[in-house]
Amino acid sequence: MAEILVVEDEKNMQDIIAAYMQKGGHTCLIADDGIEALMLLKNHPVDLMILDIMMPHIDGFSVCKMTREMSNIPIVMLTAKSDESDKLKGYEYGVDDYMTKPFSPKILLAKVNALLRRTFSEPADALNAGDITVVSSSRQVYVEGEEIALTHMEYELLHFFMTNPGQVFTREQLLNRIWGYEFEGTSRTVDTHIKTLRQKLGSEGRHIVTLIRSGYKFER
Repeated sequence: MAEILVVEDEKNMQDIIAAYMQKGGHTCLIADDGIEALMLLKNHPVDLMILDIMMPHIDGFSVCKMTREMSNIPIVMLTAKSDESDKLKGYEYGVDDYMTKPFSPKILLAKVNALLRRTFSEPADALNAGDITVVSSSRQVYVEGEEIALTHMEYELLHFFMTNPGQVFTREQLLNRIWGYEFEGTSRTVDTHIKTLRQKLGSEGRHIVTLIRSGYKFER
């Protein structure tokens, strides 16, 4: 779900856009003109802006230009003109996509969702399996989009498994790889950490498979 700023001076159009964004699971802030939009942007972070060109006080091009001085949020511009020069001007100011009035609200929602997917796409170093995402650079772990807190060793275990899917490791091998050869504990340490790791992963703990008399493996 994203927070979307709708900048449109026509009340009927505001209602239509907001209704479709909410159908898509998003929430909306409404600005009646460019001045109000800029004030909202300064005080309330949003994920995307839908911006009309023709508005009182400040037009959409000016709003777009000033927005780019403080934010890189995606901007979809609404225009009553299909003039190529207007679109080129908008792209120069930082517009990401255009919709020409009259337009289909369904298409607008599809464009909004596509822009949001590109904007919030997973980092290049993300590892994925089922609903588990591990971001190596920040050592963050997400399950079904929600971040979970792992201890250092739990993270090391999960990261090791996810970088070696399908391979079987004995307890001794995991102990040596994760804890190091100088660790003085027993192989039961591995069992304890895998148990707590599975609990924190919830239903996604199923990816860590126990093999009787063999050890463990990670299945995607």
